[in-house]
Amino acid sequence: MPFFNTEGPVRPGDHYCLPPLERWDLGEVLGLIEQKKYFLLHAPRQTGKTSCLLALMERLNAEGRYRAAYVNLETAQTAREDVGLGMRAICGAIEASARLYLDDHRLPAWTDEVWNRRGPNGALTGLLERWAGADPQPLVLLLDEVDALIGDTLISLLRQLRAGYPQRPGHFPQTVVLCGVRDLQDYRIHSRAEAAVITGGSAFNIKAKSLRLGDFTALETRTLLLEHTAATGQVFTAEALERVWELTQGQPWLVNALAYWACFELPAGLDRSRQITVELIDQAKEYLIANRVTHLDQLAHKLGEERVRRVIEPMLAGTLPQAVVDDDRDYLVDLGLLRRDGAGGLVVANPIYREVLPRALASGPQDSLPHISPTWLNADGTLNPARLLDAFLAFWRRHGQPLLGSAPYHEIAPHLVLMAFLHRVVNGAGTLEREYAIGAGRMDLCLRYGALTLGMELKVWRDGEPDPLVEGLEQLDGYLAGLGLDSGWLVIFDRRAGQPPIAARTLSKEVRSPQGRGIQVVRA
Repeated sequence: MPFFNTEGPVRPGDHYCLPPLERWDLGEVLGLIEQKKYFLLHAPRQTGKTSCLLALMERLNAEGRYRAAYVNLETAQTAREDVGLGMRAICGAIEASARLYLDDHRLPAWTDEVWNRRGPNGALTGLLERWAGADPQPLVLLLDEVDALIGDTLISLLRQLRAGYPQRPGHFPQTVVLCGVRDLQDYRIHSRAEAAVITGGSAFNIKAKSLRLGDFTALETRTLLLEHTAATGQVFTAEALERVWELTQGQPWLVNALAYWACFELPAGLDRSRQITVELIDQAKEYLIANRVTHLDQLAHKLGEERVRRVIEPMLAGTLPQAVVDDDRDYLVDLGLLRRDGAGGLVVANPIYREVLPRALASGPQDSLPHISPTWLNADGTLNPARLLDAFLAFWRRHGQPLLGSAPYHEIAPHLVLMAFLHRVVNGAGTLEREYAIGAGRMDLCLRYGALTLGMELKVWRDGEPDPLVEGLEQLDGYLAGLGLDSGWLVIFDRRAGQPPIAARTLSKEVRSPQGRGIQVVRA
């Protein structure tokens, strides 16, 4: 019985999948090979790059016009700057691929021969010269995980490929495809031999094109999900199909992960006579986020990189980034964390990532929280907003100042501490949703607990700026209108210099918004 795949390349016999070669312009790819071009394929992790390369290799070999070999270079990553160790690993990976996919056992002897004559900085060129010239069919080499290599090892690989390029196709591969997460210009190489940072483009200036593998379209997402219905008879409701698209925006791993958990893990989903509903999809989403499954954990880990922080921190704060270079923005798009919307602006790639980023950043403050008694609950277990406000004010006065230091992003430290507190409140019995964007001037939160929905807006009062109260009330009116609410919270964090201690300045007051809503204004 097939299932939704979340680990490694797809196998059509085992997995629900879209035909890999239909996910890119195959005519363009075959044209580039025909023209003896070297080119790149890049896309975020777990979007189907390896599946596409393997399918391309199988097609080329089945047609018999070319010899094609897929080679994963990840084993050479541990060599780091050791060129000898790295090139041995790369040559070994090519030898293994030749045996596995082409039943060609000649390469180890050739490697030994050229290594003795040309050393690590010429062995790969020599091996590929020998291999390409040994048979009449042109050689096509598909190199995966290239950007896992670093420093001198990566320089040596790129320059050895460039050195043999003029000899193609008779004595060097007709086409080499370099595949990885990042585009070539973002291969930022700190070489021991050269003081300056080298880009991949300067070390490999023979590439003809850079292709990007996109996410699923809405139609492709639906088509994949309906393979499960065709195989088992279990139906996704129309709302559930739409919810998967809404949450994932077609990110392939997320689509598969949501569907796998809903259909193969949740007890209700395992009953094939029951429909897959929005409720099941939302349960699957919460599981993936709360348990920081591998794919999401890898993305969260990137938040520690300075070039990621320079973009994500102001995005969460709702401010405009300062001195963010194009390379940093392009890097986050290549990672799949962000995407460009229709107007050309940067937004978080999908709602699941939008939840993961602040949750990951709030995990430090959350782990640092003291024990908090749930005084905000009524006797029947429902949430009491007035008691919640009192509990937060008491918590903030007592613990706000020391907890700010546990937040990894200083600019949004108050936001992270508040979110950590609210996660303790929901504690698996509710949800906390967030909306934020570059230049928005705010972060919006929606706490759902049973029948209660509570909308909040977070703003920061900084030196040299006017009191954000008026603007905040107007913005909050719009947010609450979208939620269908007639009340909410406006939380203003005062980060101006020279203010009294948090315990002394934290207070709340109920006011009316311009549209007549009852707003609890919290100054903290």
